[in-house]
Amino acid sequence: MSFAAFSALLASIGAALPGADSPRRLRRMNDAPSIPATSILERTLANLRLAWRDVAASARGAFGAAIRPDLPPEDTDRLRQQFRDCVEAKGGEVSARARAAALGRTYLSLSAQGRRRFLQILATDFDTDQGDVEDAIETWRKAETPEARRAAERALRQVLLPPRRRLLTHFNALPEGVKFLVDLRNELIPLAREDSRLAGLEDDLKNLLSAWFDVDFLELRRITWQSPAAILEKLIAYEAVHEIHGWDDLKNRLDSDRRLFAFFHPRMPLEPLIFVEVALVKGMSGNIQELLDRNAPLGDPSAADTAIFYSISNAQKGLAGISFGNFLIKRVADQLASEFKGLKVFATLSPIPGFRAWLRERLAAEGAEVLTQAEKRTIAALGETIDPVALVGAEDWAEDRERTAAKLVLSRLCARYLTQERGRGNRALDPVAHFHLSNGARVERLNWQADLSPKGKRQSAGMMVNYLYRLDQIEANHEAYAGEGKVAASSTIKGLAEA
Repeated sequence: MSFAAFSALLASIGAALPGADSPRRLRRMNDAPSIPATSILERTLANLRLAWRDVAASARGAFGAAIRPDLPPEDTDRLRQQFRDCVEAKGGEVSARARAAALGRTYLSLSAQGRRRFLQILATDFDTDQGDVEDAIETWRKAETPEARRAAERALRQVLLPPRRRLLTHFNALPEGVKFLVDLRNELIPLAREDSRLAGLEDDLKNLLSAWFDVDFLELRRITWQSPAAILEKLIAYEAVHEIHGWDDLKNRLDSDRRLFAFFHPRMPLEPLIFVEVALVKGMSGNIQELLDRNAPLGDPSAADTAIFYSISNAQKGLAGISFGNFLIKRVADQLASEFKGLKVFATLSPIPGFRAWLRERLAAEGAEVLTQAEKRTIAALGETIDPVALVGAEDWAEDRERTAAKLVLSRLCARYLTQERGRGNRALDPVAHFHLSNGARVERLNWQADLSPKGKRQSAGMMVNYLYRLDQIEANHEAYAGEGKVAASSTIKGLAEA
């Protein structure tokens, strides 16, 4: 039985049971384990090979003998010739696409070493020709009339485009070709950091994908339990903030008092690009364990006054640096506001992933001097054996009195970290803070012991933060942050940070 048929069977059985409308009232004996992203990738690669098999058949003879996985030097000349034939569209566009499919199948069959060599050939042998560029510049300099100068400018633009761009563009017309390029860039990004020869190729690919993934081309979809199983499975694999523990957990996050939205590209209809999970609640949530508790009573979404965005996950690592998360939040907020007239507050419940790493640096550099005099007195009152640095640097605390003292210190330091600490370009040091501040949110409230998972303790000593999106202030907050680095924050957060 296929996975889709099995899912449909489960759904039909569940629909016949009492209370089956709420997964929080319907518990299976065991949750299925989470689905690793690696298994999704392996299936994607298998689908690519199958999809391109027939397309590539007409170009199969161009390589002669099969190219070996490590791409030894004896095989590279045949590969270069295939690159040239594809770039020059030898035999027409259809033949060029067939050659591109054959090249793609070859790439997927290579080892890690072979792939690196494949990319190096594409990056170096099919880059811009410096001689042609210099000749075009010289022609432009010598142009004496406006018409001649415009013609020279067109010629210069043409020679500045590396031939490899034409090869990459051929993949756009292939089935699953855009997904192939997204995954190819995911492999390229770390390689380009180590090998400057690959940086130009990675940049070309990013520019192409930026144009193809313009937000105007994307489709916003609500994902429900009735969505295709292929998509639901990928949500479990791609969730990057709060792990989805099997199918029951996913069904809980798709219940009637929850919403999950994702952006899709028309050439990747079963591949979410980025998705956001929302809880419709009363009041601003401050604890992720309570929000994700599958045994909690089902809420009434029509009575909700607050939409809590509690997880935003980029599903395609190959689209790193191509931002559409800000558009996703605003589009979802608009859609929810039109569906539920009682919603007045749009806020997040967000992790603080960089806090403890920053805190460790500060403690190593300053020791107990990170504490105020009042904080030192509070910790000293706990007893002579309590080390202030160890107390503040801990992930957890054995006694309530230690926890109370740690809360006092860590809340102030975390408020300072979120609102005052800066990274490159005067941006907020915390990446999640930078994302939401760039989108026009304000730092609203810190939540103590809000995420007691091992990851939450490791990253932020269990603290989380609410970012508030006031729709009438988003643009002003964004402009102040982007232009002056000014962080919008509530009076409580400001008071903490300045204490």
